[in-house]
Amino acid sequence: MKITRLRIAGFGPYKTEQQVDFTRFDADGIFLITGKTGAGKSSILDAICFALYGAVPRFDGSELRLRSDHCDPADPSFVELEFTLKGETYRVYRTPRYEKPKKRGTGTTTAQPDARLDRFDAAGDAWVGIAARPVDVGTELSRILPLKQDQFLQVILLAQNRFQRFLLAKTDDRLTVLRTLFGTLRFQQLEAELLARRKVLDDELALVRHEIDGIVAATLRQLWRDDDDAADATRPESPVDPDLGWFEAALGTLDVRLEAATRRADMAAAALAAATADYQAVEDRRRRQDRRDAAARTLTALEARGDEIHDDRETLRLAEHAARVWPQVRAATDARAAVTEAEAAEAAARDAWPAGADGIDAAGLTSLIDDRLRQLGGLDDLLVEERRLPILDEQIADLERRSAAHVAALDEARLLLLALPERIDAASDALAQATLGAARAPEAEAAVARAEAALAAAEDVRRLETDLADVHRAERDAVAENTAAAVHYQQLVDARLGGFAVELAAGLVDGSPCAVCGATEHPAPVTGTADPVTEADLDAARSLMGRRQAAAEAARSQSQAVANLLTAARTRAGDGDAETVDTERINTERITTALRQARDTLTAATDHRARMPALEAELARLREAQAEAQAAVAPLQLVRDDTAVQLAERRTERDGIAGRVEAQRAGFDSVTDRADRLQTELDAARTLADALAHSASTRRAAESAADTLARQLREEGFADEQSAVAARLGPAALQAAQAALRGYDDQLAAARGVLAEADLAGLPDDPIDLGPARLAREEAGAARDDALARRESLRERSSALTALVADARARIALAADLLTTQAQVRQLAAVVHGDDPNTKRMKLETYVLAAQLEEIIAAANNRLRTMTGGRYALEHDDALQYRGSQAGLGLAIRDEHTGRARATHSLSGGETFLASLALALGLAEVVSNQAGGIALDTLFVDEGFGSLDAETLETAMSTLDSLRAGGRTIGLISHVESMKEQIPAKLQIRVTPQGYSEIAGSEIDGGEINSLSLAAS
Repeated sequence: MKITRLRIAGFGPYKTEQQVDFTRFDADGIFLITGKTGAGKSSILDAICFALYGAVPRFDGSELRLRSDHCDPADPSFVELEFTLKGETYRVYRTPRYEKPKKRGTGTTTAQPDARLDRFDAAGDAWVGIAARPVDVGTELSRILPLKQDQFLQVILLAQNRFQRFLLAKTDDRLTVLRTLFGTLRFQQLEAELLARRKVLDDELALVRHEIDGIVAATLRQLWRDDDDAADATRPESPVDPDLGWFEAALGTLDVRLEAATRRADMAAAALAAATADYQAVEDRRRRQDRRDAAARTLTALEARGDEIHDDRETLRLAEHAARVWPQVRAATDARAAVTEAEAAEAAARDAWPAGADGIDAAGLTSLIDDRLRQLGGLDDLLVEERRLPILDEQIADLERRSAAHVAALDEARLLLLALPERIDAASDALAQATLGAARAPEAEAAVARAEAALAAAEDVRRLETDLADVHRAERDAVAENTAAAVHYQQLVDARLGGFAVELAAGLVDGSPCAVCGATEHPAPVTGTADPVTEADLDAARSLMGRRQAAAEAARSQSQAVANLLTAARTRAGDGDAETVDTERINTERITTALRQARDTLTAATDHRARMPALEAELARLREAQAEAQAAVAPLQLVRDDTAVQLAERRTERDGIAGRVEAQRAGFDSVTDRADRLQTELDAARTLADALAHSASTRRAAESAADTLARQLREEGFADEQSAVAARLGPAALQAAQAALRGYDDQLAAARGVLAEADLAGLPDDPIDLGPARLAREEAGAARDDALARRESLRERSSALTALVADARARIALAADLLTTQAQVRQLAAVVHGDDPNTKRMKLETYVLAAQLEEIIAAANNRLRTMTGGRYALEHDDALQYRGSQAGLGLAIRDEHTGRARATHSLSGGETFLASLALALGLAEVVSNQAGGIALDTLFVDEGFGSLDAETLETAMSTLDSLRAGGRTIGLISHVESMKEQIPAKLQIRVTPQGYSEIAGSEIDGGEINSLSLAAS
């Protein structure tokens, strides 16, 4: 993988858009990212990681705040990265989530993150989109780049202080890192599954054993019960560890008892059969005695009722004759009633006739009916017209109301047409005024914003002036301390040089040549009383001078930063050039007054803007009303004229009908009253004629019914109608009498038949006693029932015990299988989990990762031996840990000077950096091979070189220089001055006077400096 280009804006300390072309450093192979502390060197690596993974290593576990604090609301925030992998070029674009001002109103809203992924099509010389959502971009990148974020940070981007963690980590922490890098979670899952399987098998085996114990208890319950015979009542003991033979023996014991109970039940059944036969014979003789005696008693009682039965037979005979004459009696009675009813109807009809009907006959009634029908027929059409008169009156009234309403609506529309133009002009003027007022809103909003910014800037000016005084004071103190440290150092150097002369003079001997001048005479050797200055004193003074110099530089930077902020605040507060702005010109009262005026203007403009929709709606409504009124005038005139025509037509029609009705009333209030009178006379005449005809018909029917009744009475032997009525019985009484006589005759015949039966002859007169035979049968039955119950109980217990034995056989076989499987799984789980018999106490996952760690150590030692001159080498430590903790991933450092291995924490700062760098490079080599052989063409290392001495630094640089083979490019972040001298290619980060950072780079080629303009585009 090779990172080729980076483009960022609004990210970290970078406000404006910055571009870095990493391919410009391909010829050098190694380049240095340099700049002041806090300038944004590590932010470049943050941007690379954010583009690829949407996360930043320095913000692990905390909220991402990636958008630059220097950005204005409209400034963009994004990161765009181009990289090549396996011959393909990709470009990923991401924006972070951040809060931005709302477009409308006050407050902020969240800008959601965005992402795009493109691939460069060389054939078409254009970028082709792959994904356009953050989740899709993440999915595609995980497919294209198989390195996870942790792997990427271990093999390509060695972020600040991260690559030392692996060397100094505890075993558990190292396990977490390796598990993430090499994806060995499946071994941990296998271990968990084995432990879970072991627990399941333990539970299943315990359950099976519990079930066998339950079967034993159930078997004992079947073998022994409280209702068992005394001979079988010896309760067996519960076995300690029952086998299948114990269950089968218990089943055999119960089967023997079942056979004995079956024999006893058969004998009891035979005894019951004999007792039952004896009882049935005695019971049969007693039953025949009872039947004979009952028949004799019944016959005696029936014969005593002979006279009563004779009278009942005579009454029944008369009732049967009366039943045959009864229809004629009813017919005569009904005919007489009909005559009476007809005569009453005739009298009522005569009374209802208006003029009296005493002397009228049927012929006169017929003539009268014809006359009334003729008159009613002549009035039919006129009655229809007379009934239309109320309808016509209602229509005329309705038309009169409608005519008046149409006239009023027409007048109202004409008046509205005259008034609307003036109202429309007024609404238009009001809308124009509101529009003009609302147009001032943008200018007022801008004025409010300027005034608010000026007011805030004025507050910043007062605060920053105080801060500037403080930082100036701190700067003066730091410069003074730096000067004092430099003077002290120079004094120590002078003293050291002077001490050299004293040391030489102390070693001079007369006659011996001087080591400096060679003279053998020493007339005036230098003497001194002060303590000599050592090299350690010079180192301490030099270190103090460096710290004081750094503190002075930091104080100057802080002073410059506060001054820049104060200048910017004055510019914003004075609304002019900062150089011409005086503090006295920043008048807070003036700014406050301007802000209040701007807000008043904005409020008025807002009110005008709020009124505009209502005014526009009112104007539209008035114009619509005008159009509607203009369109309604002509239809209203047409409707008014049509209504007037209909009203005249209805009035003419009513007058004609009223004249014809007046001519035909004949003295009545209306034609309808005259027709009602004629209809009443017609109905009365018809009713009287019908009554006369019906009365004559019923008298003839009554005479015929009386003749028929007299003939039937003579045939049935009755003297008159009353005797027949007296002899009659109702249908229910007649049937009851017939049934009673048939029942008497049947009972008499049955009693005589029973007494005549042959098997009733010769029986003793006294009743036979059934008690002894019944008692014998009951005792035999009780004995049989007990025997059967005993047999069925044993049979059920035998069946249940058979099922229990079968269940026990299955459970014992299952327990044997489970015991074998459980032993195997327990041993395998213990080994995988690092328990006994695993003497190394190393888990399976740890064992796999230990093999990977050995590969990493082998790759790391190839470089560590070179960087340390063969003194140090990493070793894999798989010894048991303290207090029985898991082992297998320990690291130790072997010191060839002592021949012993010791803890990695015992290394010095520089040694730790070299070991960590070698381990990180070895880890990168192994991880890249595990990830499909990804070529690591780009490598970044952030800080750590300051802990190395010059010689070790040169060795580390040589090791890194060897990594350039094959076109690899290495980017280093460091403050070490010697590295700045050794690495000609640089990527310079500088802080602008405004406080945000910009990127500028330069590289040296043949002694000539070629500036690379990498500033904001």
